[in-house]
Amino acid sequence: MYNMFIVLMVCIFTMLSTLILTPVFKVVARVFNILDVPEERRVHDKVMPTMGGITIFIAFFFSSFVLLPIPSSQIVPLFIGASVVVITGMIDDKYELKPLVKLMGIITAAGLVYGLGNVALETMTIPYFGTIFFGSWQMPFTILWIVGLTNAINLIDGLDGLASGISMIALLTMGIIGFFFLTVEEVSVSIMTFVLVAAIAGFWPYNFQPASIFLGDTGALFLGFMIGVFSLQGLKNATLISLILPIIILGIPVTDTLFAMIRRKLNKQSISTADKNHIHHRLMSLGLSHRQTVLAIYCVSAIFSVIAMLYNFSTLIGSVLLTVFVLLGVELFVEIIGLVGEERRPLLKKLKEFGRKLNG
Repeated sequence: MYNMFIVLMVCIFTMLSTLILTPVFKVVARVFNILDVPEERRVHDKVMPTMGGITIFIAFFFSSFVLLPIPSSQIVPLFIGASVVVITGMIDDKYELKPLVKLMGIITAAGLVYGLGNVALETMTIPYFGTIFFGSWQMPFTILWIVGLTNAINLIDGLDGLASGISMIALLTMGIIGFFFLTVEEVSVSIMTFVLVAAIAGFWPYNFQPASIFLGDTGALFLGFMIGVFSLQGLKNATLISLILPIIILGIPVTDTLFAMIRRKLNKQSISTADKNHIHHRLMSLGLSHRQTVLAIYCVSAIFSVIAMLYNFSTLIGSVLLTVFVLLGVELFVEIIGLVGEERRPLLKKLKEFGRKLNG
């Protein structure tokens, strides 16, 4: 169905499209005052064009509709849902929506993809236990999955090139795994994933530190939404390990989101309360520069991606051990950088106590 040379050419065309469209949109953004003004929570200190993710959206869907033989039953629902997310992000970038209104936009988009497309988490097979059928819970679980990953990418979008770079790493990993492990009918998901990576790659040089344009919520929500949908499309009749893969691949944004919720709960704050204690903020507080922080998070994201690939070759015992070591590694990382709080480091305290006992 797919000629890989043609797919490669489409990817190159898509990358060149965003490479050309982005500087054009920078001019448009300044003309129409689509700008991100520095404030207390922001790291940047000058007015910047935002909403740049619209160029990724345009390039990706142009290539998918016009240049690739993607079935309309697959691409049209995706386009409708993504359009709702992008419009929500555009309004937020321009007028700053309330968190609940923005959430309703994402839920609506996820519901449209579920209702119009072939995107649902129907069953989950757990080794030695059997198959769980979600039945009437299909819709809420599917929407929760898409909304959760969409917000995870949006939350991590705090430094130049951070969300775009993490999304490229995650999507490339999903595309590679899908290409080799999905059926022939499902491989179109991997092809679209590679095209989306190409679209981001054309935007990334303008977004990496020092950035000349931001993704904005338009781009961050769009990328998170696409990651959520693409991960689900490869999870029809998923095994437990398959269900874990996207969470491992998106280890950084998932960790940041989860511990932000824990941190705010422990501090008796609303979950939607904004703060400057995300992973990138904590790394910078430890002395890393803006660029060093972004590159460090890229490296950690790449490590998560390699671990995700290892799951596909592991036995059940190997997968369990991998999961245990990942969880321990994440907890140590979180405590070392003080993601929940300087005083909340239970595992490090236990390790220090154990070390003192060994030495004493």
